[in-house]
Amino acid sequence: MKKPEEDSEKFLELNTSHFTEKSQVSVRVENLENYSDTDRIQGMLRNGNVVFLKIRELRERDINELKRSVDKLRKTCSAMSGDIVGVDEDFLIITPSFAKVFRGK
Repeated sequence: MKKPEEDSEKFLELNTSHFTEKSQVSVRVENLENYSDTDRIQGMLRNGNVVFLKIRELRERDINELKRSVDKLRKTCSAMSGDIVGVDEDFLIITPSFAKVFRGK
């Protein structure tokens, strides 16, 4: 025969005070069309945005300009302890310091 305690549902009370604060992270989808766009992308990162960057158009048009742009963005990420990773051949994900891209394992 079961005790009454075993029949009742067990609940665990959680502290949810940290859920009441409204903090938002913006994920921006942007195009890198030329080298001058890197300044705009850097500004977004400094403002705390995660940037999903389309690089296909520039890659197909001028690979050297793409390399310069990615190098500049990589240096910005390094300086602010952010993260940058290529996704396929057409996209980069660039994050500020509070976010990291999971690479498995």
